[in-house]
Amino acid sequence: MPKPLPDQPDDWTEPGAHAVGDGVHRIPLPLPLDSLAAVNVYLVEDARGPVLIDSGWARPQTEKALSEALRPLGYGLGDLSQILVTHAHWDHYTQALALRESMGARVRIGRGERHSIEGLDLTRTPHPRQSAALRACGAGDLADRVDAWPVTPEERAMPFGPPDAWLDDGDEVPLTGRHLTVVATPGHTRGHVVFGDAAAGLLFSGDHVLPHITPSLGFECVPEKSPLRSFQQSLRLVRELPDALLLPAHGRVAASVHTRVDQLLAHHEERLDAVHREVRAGAPTAHQVARALPWTRRLRRLDELPDQHRMLAVLEIDAHLEVLTEVGVLTWAHVEGVRHFAVRG
Repeated sequence: MPKPLPDQPDDWTEPGAHAVGDGVHRIPLPLPLDSLAAVNVYLVEDARGPVLIDSGWARPQTEKALSEALRPLGYGLGDLSQILVTHAHWDHYTQALALRESMGARVRIGRGERHSIEGLDLTRTPHPRQSAALRACGAGDLADRVDAWPVTPEERAMPFGPPDAWLDDGDEVPLTGRHLTVVATPGHTRGHVVFGDAAAGLLFSGDHVLPHITPSLGFECVPEKSPLRSFQQSLRLVRELPDALLLPAHGRVAASVHTRVDQLLAHHEERLDAVHREVRAGAPTAHQVARALPWTRRLRRLDELPDQHRMLAVLEIDAHLEVLTEVGVLTWAHVEGVRHFAVRG
């Protein structure tokens, strides 16, 4: 059974360090995003120097908030011995690289992130592969708008590159009095990992399992072919582990990893059924299926979403269509460069 929930502030983004276990603290750091206020990073105390799990978006506000949260615990940024990162999205990885440069902290991340870390190219548009995928989904107008998004000077200056060492599935991170086990959980990104502390009943879940958000799939520089299939397999893998306190990268700590995993698996099964139904009803492309379905808890239409969320929605439907094709329910063919799906005879 998972441990009882720790006391939590009413506002999960409240600054500072919030104890979530013996020697473990949740630190929310602000994000420069309209849709997401903060990212949780976790400080794990260790005799050889505290360890940070995830790091925030590299900018002065992040470093200031992290420094102020560490101070009451008796630490400074220079005390961090290593930073373990769940995946290479900027709100998790880039501050780690900035701290490596300024403080010498050792940075480690899942080996599967190597594809997207080495594949980042900001000399073109920010999302060239997503743009190409949107065109194959029948969303050419949206792809044109994505191509027109500028790469800002701040993005070009963002610290990015390889870690000091790669993490592999099953690796053990030995700390004083505890062991963290690396579990590969591809889906959200192809190299996403989570960190389990079985003895303490904790799972540092990154963006793999979030308490209120359904994570996006394959949103990275070099996505895999079938991110939904990988995500479902990773969820089932985590479901087979002993239940634990869910320590997510976004949102409040939750009492049971298993409960939320069951909800996420059920959500995608329902979504697969809905996608199949729309194809049977005559919607042949990912874009047309996405326009037929409601989005977010507010049940909004696709055209009501901002362009970035619209992009993620269409690509998510494409991932569902890919799985339905893999299991033999659907078939597809190119029609003038667009994938058209139909129910298999």
